[in-house]
Amino acid sequence: MIPLSWYLIFAAILFCVGLYGVLVRKNAIAILMGIELMLNSINVNLIAFWRYRSSDGIAGQAFAIIVFAVAAAEVAVGLALIISIYRRRSSVVADDMNMMKW
Repeated sequence: MIPLSWYLIFAAILFCVGLYGVLVRKNAIAILMGIELMLNSINVNLIAFWRYRSSDGIAGQAFAIIVFAVAAAEVAVGLALIISIYRRRSSVVADDMNMMKW
């Protein structure tokens, strides 16, 4: 059986990769992918703690499903905004998205 610490280390590495993608990338779609990686690392933590701490209920699985639903909604709204901005500006570079500035 794989120890809990391995799952936590894997989730931390996955979160750091996603955070790196969000902070370094200029492409808005790559930023969304980084956010998705961070949400998936949260799911790994939820399922790992559920499996190792209380395997009698389904609380960890329920929380993971909620995170999946939030991630799907975030992607749908994010891609809709990116497509709208691309149609106006012909660019998906995050530095060029300044339409909300005064």
